[in-house]
Amino acid sequence: MIKAVIIDDEPAMQEVNSRLLADYFPGIKLMGKADSVETGVRLIQTVEPDLVLLDIEIKGGSGFQILQQLRPYKFKVVFITAFDNYAIKAIKFSAHDYIMKPVNETEFQQAIQRTLADIEKNTDDQVQTDILMDSFRKEIQSKKLVLKTIDSLHIIDISDILFCQSDNSYTTFYFENNERIVVSKSIKEYVELLKDYSFFRPHQSYLVNLNHVKKIDKTDGGFIIMKNKKEIPVSLRQKKQLISLLEQL
Repeated sequence: MIKAVIIDDEPAMQEVNSRLLADYFPGIKLMGKADSVETGVRLIQTVEPDLVLLDIEIKGGSGFQILQQLRPYKFKVVFITAFDNYAIKAIKFSAHDYIMKPVNETEFQQAIQRTLADIEKNTDDQVQTDILMDSFRKEIQSKKLVLKTIDSLHIIDISDILFCQSDNSYTTFYFENNERIVVSKSIKEYVELLKDYSFFRPHQSYLVNLNHVKKIDKTDGGFIIMKNKKEIPVSLRQKKQLISLLEQL
């Protein structure tokens, strides 16, 4: 039996999450609820849960403060929040699961299912936690990104990414020496996440690190030539902005 707790200062959200757990995950036993940093820490220490559904903005501070007080911890965390800001960016950099309010039932099920798979594999989240805390403290100044695949956590330097390529709901990250990593997230999420690190989307299927661009070829509608000689198409409407950004590097 998987033990879970909910930490959220909105009673209505506590009830929604409780109901969804009961409806879709009968193998998870809800052991308690809390609504503040203080009561959340106390509840987790008492119950020793496997899973924590954690709101970011709660009474007495933030969910991150709870995690900071309990480090190192072994439970898995799914963040639930209404705030799409730098805190969400910190969560994304560390590849933790999160659910936006108002809670969508499908997204809830997917996030919990992924987390249950991690619990079953007994994965160690210490590196993810370190990057999460570092990203949160520095807001968007983090230089590392966690890429989570089916069987691995890849901790990469953002500057090492050459480009990303979209394949529907999957994104492939390309590096030097033909190394690549495929993750089951859309490229749209990484466009937002990496825009402050000289990444540009020249085409709907590509996201490019401008620091690895060798030249722009203006023939045949235009395309980018990367330092690894990969040719990447440029859409007509993106060409002017691309050239302007390169001139600023």
